[in-house]
Amino acid sequence: MAIDVYGIPNCDTVKKARRWLDANGVDYTFHDYKRIGADPEKVSRWIAAHGVDVIVNKRGTTFRKLTEEQKAQADDDQSAVDLLVQHPSMIKRPVVEYGAQSLVGFKEDTWSASLFSA
Repeated sequence: MAIDVYGIPNCDTVKKARRWLDANGVDYTFHDYKRIGADPEKVSRWIAAHGVDVIVNKRGTTFRKLTEEQKAQADDDQSAVDLLVQHPSMIKRPVVEYGAQSLVGFKEDTWSASLFSA
């Protein structure tokens, strides 16, 4: 099973998730938003699967620096896609795709149940 991990390498949660994957012998491909950007189709699919409130990280500094008009865009699915493609560091991290499934954020018990039963 191919596992793709999307995030930013210096994010503490991404580091923790990658250490967990390595410790559990899980092969994965890491996609760095800072270097390759965010794919609008993937972002749209993640929002459809998990909801805009799960995908948009409203607690980070990037979101807090936005104008009020831009912050309002984060509540609409299509506008949020455009905003997240412009500011990929606002995507909750990490996002993991495996098969047709995806996970958002890192929770060891959820990852164990999902990745080892797939």
